Amino acid sequence: MRKIGLIGGMSWASTELYYRHLNKGVQKRLGTACSAPILMESLNYCDLSRITTDEQWAHAKDVLIASAQRLEAAGATALMIAANSMHKVAEDVAAALAIPLIHIVDKTGEKMKADGIKAAAVIGTRNVMTEAWFRQRLVRHGLTLAPYNSDRADEIDRIIYDELMQGKVNEASRRTMKTFITDIAKQDIQAIVLACTELVMLVDPDANVLPIYDTTRIHVAAGVDWILGDAG
Repeated sequence: MRKIGLIGGMSWASTELYYRHLNKGVQKRLGTACSAPILMESLNYCDLSRITTDEQWAHAKDVLIASAQRLEAAGATALMIAANSMHKVAEDVAAALAIPLIHIVDKTGEKMKADGIKAAAVIGTRNVMTEAWFRQRLVRHGLTLAPYNSDRADEIDRIIYDELMQGKVNEASRRTMKTFITDIAKQDIQAIVLACTELVMLVDPDANVLPIYDTTRIHVAAGVDWILGDAG
């Protein structure tokens, strides 16, 4: 098996999901006694949460590059960033490494393209839902993306930051997300992209009115493929 590097802590709740499911994926393929060789660095999210300015993003880029280079030096053969929002600086991180970075948006787009999906809606943190860097990267894979609703984006952002990133699962928020997804599905789309690594704590990707592409699940599967040598 190949050792993988994982930058986590953004939030710890999603990093826990990554660690668990990377191991479960390896275990499913190789047997119950097996576990995934992972080098993980969990960052302090206080310095990276809700960043908005160019200066804050420049700092985030430096923090992630330094973390990635430490993991590479420690023996990681590929890198994963366990957060959608931090992929805003993923190209800069990848450029600073000799090992590949497994990009969460590209892996999601590749799977959707393979499944014949042409039109979708994105739900995640506000910056992921609204900013061009995420949407344009998905569009590269042949997708048309539905417009976002600003009020809905604000409430989803609140649920993610104030509840899920603290490990809190609120049943009222679960109902809210179900209502949002039902409303979003009324648009002219074929699927929904669950573009926040914590949202799977509230949303069951297998039990909704439209197919839901959970970026966490897709990213983890790509990580398992790398560990087991099934990806180049």
